[in-house]
Amino acid sequence: MNISALRQEFILHFGEMGSRWGINRTVGQVYALLFLADDPLCADEIVAALGFSRSNVSMALKELQSWNLVRLRHRPDDRREFFATPDDLWEIVRTLIAERRKREIDPTLTKLRELSMTEPDAADAAAHARIAELRELIEQMTRFHDDLARFETERLIALLSMGAKLGRIVDGAGRLIPIRRQKP
Repeated sequence: MNISALRQEFILHFGEMGSRWGINRTVGQVYALLFLADDPLCADEIVAALGFSRSNVSMALKELQSWNLVRLRHRPDDRREFFATPDDLWEIVRTLIAERRKREIDPTLTKLRELSMTEPDAADAAAHARIAELRELIEQMTRFHDDLARFETERLIALLSMGAKLGRIVDGAGRLIPIRRQKP
């Protein structure tokens, strides 16, 4: 399979970024190839396009499936499995956020809640207070995420398009009703 210079550059960059995001380079490159592909690809086509071993491609596809970032497709009269990314970019972003939350935020929040339930001794009072403050911040952020997750895509786009206007609205409201960060 011949890959254009534009696609090649995107795929290589995604592989490099993948390692910064906590996934290996191969997984990032396989995802990028599938993301740009005009049609679903089978593992053999991915191997031919990227030059990776069949086992590396299989492991990358399993990883991407575990993140719900690729979809399995079948073709009539073809026993091979084909893979594609969702067409809707918002679905991809929502999936990434949900998976990151499930794998990273939720376990941390569970641990912070456990630690907050313990009775601190005098030596750990300051640490206990900081843990409680962090727990409250993460709980507030997850509640905000839950609220945003209920929005339809069109409403989210409108909200994001407002950008700095939201800051001005909050500033204006703050003059009428004082909005301050509450100390624990």
